[in-house]
Amino acid sequence: MSFNHYAKIKYILQHQPSGWYIKRINRPTSAKNFNGDIKKYEYYYRIFDINDEPIKYCKFQQLDLLTKTLHIPAQDLPIVE
Repeated sequence: MSFNHYAKIKYILQHQPSGWYIKRINRPTSAKNFNGDIKKYEYYYRIFDINDEPIKYCKFQQLDLLTKTLHIPAQDLPIVE
């Protein structure tokens, strides 16, 4: 399977004006991996644009995968509570 959700997020963010930010949402969620297994998480992250609107397809669970894909250290990401 060639689809990579984090690569798609990177592409979307490259076309966003600066000022987007990440917010942790403390609600349970789940995601299906490439093997078809469903993994459950106690929280997820959502990326918002400069108008405080959620950016379509920018919901994810693993911050470390986003940092690797964006080549940005976690401490440099714009994360708000």
